[in-house]
Parts: sequence; structure tokens; C-alpha cells
Amino acid sequence: MYILRPDLGEEQVDQAIGKYRDLLQELGGEQIEIQHRGKRRLAYPIDRYREGIYIQMNYNGPGTHVAKIERAMRLSQDVIRYLTIRDESSPAPTPEPAEVEA
Repeated sequence: MYILRPDLGEEQVDQAIGKYRDLLQELGGEQIEIQHRGKRRLAYPIDRYREGIYIQMNYNGPGTHVAKIERAMRLSQDVIRYLTIRDESSPAPTPEPAEVEA
């Protein structure tokens, strides 16, 4: 889940959503599902903003993707807050068996 600045236009919101979706696809994320939750009032002001545009992304992939996505969001001036949660109900991706050299 991430929150975009409320003063962004529809085109800028679509660009931000596309940017993070493309980054996930490049990293090998699977079953990417994006839900545009719309503009909502924040529980408390963040950087002088009282509203934000909520976007929820669900995807399958290894935990190494999280750091790269969060870094991109942290560096963006359009994202005012983000939160990554691991869904325990989904089965974790099975790692590839390591080859053992004799």
C-alpha cells in the first residue's frame, strides 16, 4: 500500500502506478494486482497534506523485491507514505534447490 500526494493529476497518478508496476515486473514479480482506492482523508497530516490517493498492490515474489520497491518510493516526491505487509495466508515461493558441487 502506498499513498500519493493529493494534488497529483490523473495522468501523474497513472504514471506513478505504471512506474511501480513496471519495476515489479522487471524484478520478476508475479500476479501483480493493483487497486486504486481513490482519494481519502488521512488519519493525521503528513507533510502538510490532509488527504492522499491510496493505491494497493498485491503481488507474489521473493522478499528481495521489497527493499528495491521501497527505495524507489522513498526517493519519489509523489509518494508521501508506504507500507509493505507480507501475507502469511499465501504460500511462500519455493526457493530453487541449490546445486552441490562434489
